[in-house]
Amino acid sequence: MRRPIIAGNLKMNKTVEEAVSMAVALKRKFYTFAEADIVICPPFTALSKVHDEIVDSSIMLGAQDVYWEEDGAFTGEISLNMLRDVGCRYIIVGHSERRNIFGETDEDVNRKVKAVLKHGITPIMCIGEKIEERDNGMTFEVLEKQLSRGLKNLFKDEVMRIIIAYEPIWAIGTGRTATPQQAQEAHKFIREFIERSYDKEAYLKIRIQYGGSVKPENIAQLMSQEDVDGALVGGASLDVNSFSEIVKKAV
Repeated sequence: MRRPIIAGNLKMNKTVEEAVSMAVALKRKFYTFAEADIVICPPFTALSKVHDEIVDSSIMLGAQDVYWEEDGAFTGEISLNMLRDVGCRYIIVGHSERRNIFGETDEDVNRKVKAVLKHGITPIMCIGEKIEERDNGMTFEVLEKQLSRGLKNLFKDEVMRIIIAYEPIWAIGTGRTATPQQAQEAHKFIREFIERSYDKEAYLKIRIQYGGSVKPENIAQLMSQEDVDGALVGGASLDVNSFSEIVKKAV
């Protein structure tokens, strides 16, 4: 059975003090929680301090992005060595906001996934379609393209270490959520793509999260779907009580 994983993406929110306060509150609630993997992804500025608060707990640290080069003249970028140094165990790669606002391509995502894996960190690779693509019946076509390019030249043992996050772009920050059935259809397609590209073991073991206006009110229904293994939570992760309820109702 695949272990559930709930990750909170704080995006460009919270000062260091606010992020640490949230980490302390979550640690009180989930200090020895063993029923799911819990990951929080604060802004880069708060990573080190948050890590210091959660290091002895069951909560794990994640980053919201990374650059694929080891070091060099890349002003404003963050390297794998830097993120590993502050204790990151997960890194979000290819979030729709990185793709749509900052022009990140599937090829960029592939470079980042490979770099993250090389450093022994778990990538959370995001994929998902726009509303016009869904309305035009292109959802599976878009997902297949993103998967093919994002996972290009990766071996099975590498792919099984990846978390794939299906986040329909039309459901991110809009209050509009994919129905449990829509989420299941997409997750099943993703899992079957993995089987076609690799084998049954990879199909059974890879974990697939849903992301897109996840709330305490809908997490249980989403998690009841056969191929939904967790959630990548955005806005609802900013509130300790809301995020805590999501974790509790997910298992």
